[in-house]
Amino acid sequence: MNRVELAAITLRFRHVWMRNLVTYRRIWRINFLVPLLEPAFYILAFGLGFSGLIGGVDYAGRHMAYIQFMAPALVATACMWNAFFETTYASFVRMYYQNTFDGILATPVSLEEMIIAEIVWAASKAAAAVTVMLTVLIPLGYAAFPGALMCIPLAFGAGLAFGAIGMFFTGYHLVELTRFFCIGAMESNPVFNLIYLVVFTVVFGYLGLWAMKRRLIK
Repeated sequence: MNRVELAAITLRFRHVWMRNLVTYRRIWRINFLVPLLEPAFYILAFGLGFSGLIGGVDYAGRHMAYIQFMAPALVATACMWNAFFETTYASFVRMYYQNTFDGILATPVSLEEMIIAEIVWAASKAAAAVTVMLTVLIPLGYAAFPGALMCIPLAFGAGLAFGAIGMFFTGYHLVELTRFFCIGAMESNPVFNLIYLVVFTVVFGYLGLWAMKRRLIK
């Protein structure tokens, strides 16, 4: 049955979250460098590059340097990317290649709990990445202390949202279609997958147009 059983969700999901944390602690040195170096590279690019061409920016009645204007966007991007990447690529690898999900489902943990754990883990990584970025941006004066610290719980909340979207994408209808055309085999109906992509394009295309028109037309 494909029906989601909300009653099956308990605090057992924290065990899957802990499993991901234990695994991450073994490879954290590699993953730690990206959120640490990313703001430094962007600051060099925008601060020494574009800022000389663009100059200052007027925003909300204030005049500020271009890099100061861009810094919060870097924080938001880090939050989105870390959460979305975790529940698309990383979750897909655990599900398809490592068979981690199969092993977890052999325990008392329900499918719903496992997916919730993946989303919460993605949000945790988003919050951690933003925390690391702020340790670079605050000393440089591109994020105000202590107000910028509120970005950490904000990143966790936004990470839940982007993680949930990413987990939805991990149902990967596109992969099924490409597999069908590449190897001539698939486990679902290709017509259904095509309809899914068309509906998705129409719905989110409309929402994208609505959001950007609302944003750009004052």
